[in-house]
Order: sequence, then C-alpha cells, then structure tokens
Amino acid sequence: MLKVAGILTVKGGTGCIVEYFGEGAESLSATGKGTICNMGAEIGATTSTFGYDDSMRRYLAATGRQDVVDAADKIAEHLTGDAEVYANPEQYFDQLIEINLSELTPHLNGPFTPDLATPVSEFRAKAEANGWPLEVEWALIGSCTNSSYEDLSRAASIVEDAVAKGVKPKAILGINPGSEQVKFTAERDGFLDSFRKFENARIFTNACGPCIGQWDREGAEKERKIQLFTLSTETLQKEPMEIQYYAFVASPEMVAAVAISGRLDFNPITDTLTNEAGEQIKLDEPKGYELPSKGFAVDDNGYQAPSEDGSSVVVNVSPTSDRLQLLEEFPAWDGKNITGAKVLIKAFGKCTTDHISMAGAMVEIQRSP
Repeated sequence: MLKVAGILTVKGGTGCIVEYFGEGAESLSATGKGTICNMGAEIGATTSTFGYDDSMRRYLAATGRQDVVDAADKIAEHLTGDAEVYANPEQYFDQLIEINLSELTPHLNGPFTPDLATPVSEFRAKAEANGWPLEVEWALIGSCTNSSYEDLSRAASIVEDAVAKGVKPKAILGINPGSEQVKFTAERDGFLDSFRKFENARIFTNACGPCIGQWDREGAEKERKIQLFTLSTETLQKEPMEIQYYAFVASPEMVAAVAISGRLDFNPITDTLTNEAGEQIKLDEPKGYELPSKGFAVDDNGYQAPSEDGSSVVVNVSPTSDRLQLLEEFPAWDGKNITGAKVLIKAFGKCTTDHISMAGAMVEIQRSP
C-alpha cells in the first residue's frame, strides 16, 4: 500500500473505487487486505475492495463467524469480479497499476505526508539530500489496522532474532495491539513476551493513543527535532506542532528492524548490526503466522450484548459527573434555516476527516470555560 500511495499520491484515488485483484492479491491474508483497504483513505479513495476468497473464509472461520462464511459461499460469485473483467482489465478500469510482489522491497513513507514513498534501499541518499534526521528515538507497532496477530507474530520474530544474536536495541519500541482478542491471543502465544525482551519495549492498551499522537511520550519536551517512526499514517501530522517531528510509516517488520538499529536508513536486507560481542550480524527474514494454530481466545472482549427487552433498563448517570452525561432531546427544528453562523475551520490541502474532527474538538475546548 505504501507503494500504491507513492504512485497515486494523496489525491490519486479521489472519486474512485480501488479494486485489488490477481494472484498477488489472493496470496495476502485477510488482515493484510484489511490494512490495505483501510489505507485507501491516504490516497483519497471512495473505497477499496478485494474479492471474496479463501483467506477471508479462513479468517472468518477462525474468528467464530462460520455462519458468515456459509452465507457468503452461497453467493461467492457475486462477491468478486467477473473472470472476463480480470482477463481484460484495460477495457473495464479507468487506470491499471500492476505491482510484482516478488520484486517489491520495503518502503518508508513520509515525513509529513503518507504519499512520499521511498524504497529502503534509497532512503539514506534521499534523507541526506533533504536534511532528514536519521536517528530514531521511538518506534510504534500498532494502530487499529496494523496490529493483527500476523503483524505481531512477524515483528516478534525480528525481535527474537536480534535478542538471540546479542544485539542491543537502540530505540524505544511501542506495541499497540489492535483488539483485546489479538492482545490476549498474542500474550498466550508468547509474542508479547518476545517484545518484553526488547530492553526498551512499551506495551500499550489496545486503544487509541500513540497512533493519533495522544500520548505522554518520553522526550517530547526536548526543543529539538525528534523522529517518530510509526505504522499509523494519522501520526504524520498530529504530534504537537511547536516541535518539528519527522514521522514515517512502514510495515511491522521494518518498524521492528529500524527500532533495533536505531536508524531510519537501516536496510535489513543488506546491512549488518554490531552485537554486544562486537560481531557483525544480519537479521533473518521475518516469520509469522496468518492465524493462531490454537485459535483466537479472549477472557473478556469488552462487549456486553444489550438486553432483548430494554424497556425496563435504567441508565444511571450522576447529574454532577464531569465525565458523563445523558444526551437530552434536541429542540424541534423551527423550520427556519440557520443564518449568521460563524465558520469555525476551513480545511484544505492534505487533510483528513480526522484532522477536521480534532480541530473541531480543540475549538470546543478553547470555548469551554
């Protein structure tokens, strides 16, 4: 997806539906496809889609939704494109982009915009030409889409390899699991213990925090350039603007490798690291698991089903609470249009709805007594 963003830019998908197909698309996991579709927002796409296939069947079944698989299988031919379309894509699509996944190398996207895509092999020269700092202080694996079981398992394999070879990590590594189920299962299968072997690891709750710039980051008070290396595209512009932050986006494997090396220009494919014995070592290729062999598990996923008959349910909220309040009915519209309203914010350029909502929240905070 980082490659696609570099090709289409943040506006290239505007007004378009992006459809991924081909044997490369079929080889991806369902959670991998989910990440790609989620990041369609970074290219301005109306929506993104993959055809229904075996990886989706496996994921749905593994997460306890066999009934969805059974229903989808009955209409499977309608949940993907026609063979004729895929055989002659130039006739049916406005634009065709072909990417050979066997030749695709890791990318780093950023800073300040998710479409500035640089292959890791070219990053050092580009950083020097643009004056980007190269030392990394913080690295984050996780957001709502980039922290699946597969993501964590592959990143954990990088950390385990580095620890086994006596390499001391240089940067702080944050882990933000994508859900309570993923966190519980990753804990059970030892992946979070792998990250804890990383001397500077921080395991966060599975909630919004670092990936939207909402965190008390160590070192943030330093009045100097600070680099943040993260999986979340939202962080690119949400850190406090009084300090110049350099944020980059990469895969979970690359984030782990860069955190270990402490440098953005580290290329795990070709570069070596010096271990505590003074030896030069190379990191092995990451290994991971699409789905847990023991199945997903969770003690409490945080969901409480509503009562079948809620007519007698009373929600008690203290009238003096400064955190919660019941939503009261809005006054009925008087039939007249609003006039004389003031514009609170005008957004332009590389701005998402998240930026607008946060700006609106800040406006409300400033107005509050």
